[in-house]
Amino acid sequence: MRRRLFTLEQANHLIPWLERTFQRLMSSREQLDDTRERLTGIQRELQRLNGTFERYNEINSMQAELDTMDKELNEIVDEIIAEGIIIRDIPRGLVDFPHLRDDREVYLCWISGEERIEFWHETNRGFDHRQPL
Repeated sequence: MRRRLFTLEQANHLIPWLERTFQRLMSSREQLDDTRERLTGIQRELQRLNGTFERYNEINSMQAELDTMDKELNEIVDEIIAEGIIIRDIPRGLVDFPHLRDDREVYLCWISGEERIEFWHETNRGFDHRQPL
């Protein structure tokens, strides 16, 4: 499958959608982390106290909840990837857009919070080597 190449305009058009999508992603991830933390606490308590049957039911319920959250998280990531965008760092909201510059592929680089794409870098370089457009 050939990789999608973005014009600067096409990539910038996706920025508002990406911001919303990363907000959803981070919210889902926080919920997932909170639920994992609660589950770990319950499991430790059960080990210490030789827990009751009700607590085991609670663990099973929380595990099902985690599975659902994990699936939702993966679906959000898949939405971004399906657009042809390369995710580099989920917590930072860092992505690259394949782009043709001077007849060679480079990456337009965007990080959550930037209003538009203003930087690019070589495909063998990363965020620290961004250059202004």
